[in-house]
Amino acid sequence: MPTQLRQSAFCDTVRPVYACLAPGGRIATIQFIEGALRMHHPPLSGPKLARRALCLFAALAAFPLARAQGAWPSRVVRIVVGFPGGSTPDSAARVLAEGLSRTWGQPVVVEAKTGAGGNLAADFVARATDDHTLGVVINGNLSTAKLLNPKLGYDPVKDLLPLSLLATAPLVLVAPPDQPGGAAWLAAARSAGDKWNYGSVGIGSVGHLGIEVIKAAIGNLGAVHVPYNGNPAVVVALVSGQVQMALMPPGVALPQVKAGRLQAIGLAGPRSPLAPEVPSLLDAGVRMDPLEVWTALVGPASLSKAAQERIARDVPVLLKDSDTRQRLLTAGWDPQGSGGATLAARVRDETRVFAEIIQARGIRLD
Repeated sequence: MPTQLRQSAFCDTVRPVYACLAPGGRIATIQFIEGALRMHHPPLSGPKLARRALCLFAALAAFPLARAQGAWPSRVVRIVVGFPGGSTPDSAARVLAEGLSRTWGQPVVVEAKTGAGGNLAADFVARATDDHTLGVVINGNLSTAKLLNPKLGYDPVKDLLPLSLLATAPLVLVAPPDQPGGAAWLAAARSAGDKWNYGSVGIGSVGHLGIEVIKAAIGNLGAVHVPYNGNPAVVVALVSGQVQMALMPPGVALPQVKAGRLQAIGLAGPRSPLAPEVPSLLDAGVRMDPLEVWTALVGPASLSKAAQERIARDVPVLLKDSDTRQRLLTAGWDPQGSGGATLAARVRDETRVFAEIIQARGIRLD
């Protein structure tokens, strides 16, 4: 502290509060107090100086301390997404960001860090320490990433904090339009053996593991996996006959079905309002755990309690908003808004299902 204040009783009285301020805040606060005291007439000294300095300091410190301890967010919030603009996770993140910007009165920006199926972005969020970095992730980043790559740079359970399940979407099994549909398609797929291929957006993706789940449920289905770089490439492969099937989210699959480029064989789970015209594979006798893609909001394990409480309060409210819900439905998402405990339970259940397939098929990221 400056000499004239350091030598007064003021120092001993306010030292605990003074220590809580950032260095820049300490300097600015003391400079303001000293300037105010120099202007006092008549000049103050001794106990009067200490009392007046204490009053000024308490008034100045109260607001920043209260803000630091409870007001979140205090600045721009960054939502990191591991997929490019226009992807379904990016669409969900942008709807969320716009709504939270209005709710919080602070800018909420979406930033893409693409690569490794979203794991680069998840790793970035896990390492964030600024208390204002969140992430929008998909199934694999939380449920299968560590199973597929034991050397993964982050631990989904220890390093990421589940905040909210944002939205879900059923997976649609699609095929070229010149193939038979329904139960006849299943019979053709069985008889084709390993002469048929299936496409996905990468090894270990939900589209890859989901087909393996279907293969185990159907039996005698030998289709060979062919990974591609994104769903648009999978669509091209289907249309050109390179692959004969794929699992896709409805936001990707249904426009292609409506355009006549693909046909929907069925949903990998119960019927859904996102695809009311598409039957369920359950109707064709396929017995399996439902397969969905979903997107979730996470933060680093170090995220403050103030941030967690604000997110837990505001995100479910936002996802019940009619405009927000409609925008997500249009983007191919069924809004959820459940809390962190529900998200954690879903991750555990899905990890169990996919762990069995990963182990049985010996799937690894090389």
